[in-house]
Amino acid sequence: MSKQQASLPVVDLNADAPCCPPLAQRRIPAETAAVLAPALKALGDPVRLQLMSMIASAEGGEVCVCDLTPAFDLTGPTISHHLKTLRESGLVDAERRGTWVYYRARPQILRQLAALLSVEPAPAAQP
Repeated sequence: MSKQQASLPVVDLNADAPCCPPLAQRRIPAETAAVLAPALKALGDPVRLQLMSMIASAEGGEVCVCDLTPAFDLTGPTISHHLKTLRESGLVDAERRGTWVYYRARPQILRQLAALLSVEPAPAAQP
């Protein structure tokens, strides 16, 4: 193992602090890219992006699958597949209550992605 690989921190998707500087400021380490790529890939589908928006903006912080499914012209199993992809990528948590499943966005990973995609200029060096 090279010294560079040994010194790279492991990305904690539950951390509140950004994992790395924005893409516009510095190259993202390969290990960080490997951890964050599944979440970005999951959001690359229009249905999943809409589902994520509905979940993240839900009043009370969570939404029942019974409220998500009617918003789409798709079958229940197809919506379930998309929700499973969001869950497996770490973007949402799910909790079964009786026959229904309730979904909540994971704000920490959303903050990680938002910080990574920020286009704010790097702070100017102090003289």
